[in-house]
Amino acid sequence: MLNQEVIIAGFGGQGILSMGKFLAYAGMDQGLNVSWLPSYGPEMRGGTANCSVIITEDEVGSPVVTAPDSLIVMNRPSLDKFENTVLKEGLIIIDSSLVNREVKRRDVTVIKIPASEEADRLGSKRIANMVLLGAYVAKTNLIPMEALLKTLKEHGKESFFEINKRALKKGEEYIK
Repeated sequence: MLNQEVIIAGFGGQGILSMGKFLAYAGMDQGLNVSWLPSYGPEMRGGTANCSVIITEDEVGSPVVTAPDSLIVMNRPSLDKFENTVLKEGLIIIDSSLVNREVKRRDVTVIKIPASEEADRLGSKRIANMVLLGAYVAKTNLIPMEALLKTLKEHGKESFFEINKRALKKGEEYIK
């Protein structure tokens, strides 16, 4: 049965909450039960931000994720805070452009992607979140990439669609 709980974390302004929102919308558009629970400090931009996303065929009992299957991190404080919460055999995806330490655990799969550098090469550092989301979707097969793109087109800003699409595909390349 399909069931994935993920925590996405980084600094405010990195698109952490929107990454989770697009993932939740895509799950919902696929007929799955979803939960999206944002959490951010009062600082907003520059402060820490994270969100919990649950995508499942089952009912969502609680939106709170304490032991995620997967963790996507865009800064070191987030890795420090959430690394030990990931389930054994879980997945940790890191923006290696911004996280300057190795994952200490050996019982999880770690994928390091220089997402901020890739985003910069694509034309905007603001799409590093989409590079990581593309890698996550490709690795987990939770949502078909085409479904995520459809969701992005329907729920995102039209002016950002093409660059976000390129960022998702760049993240997918790191997995394939």
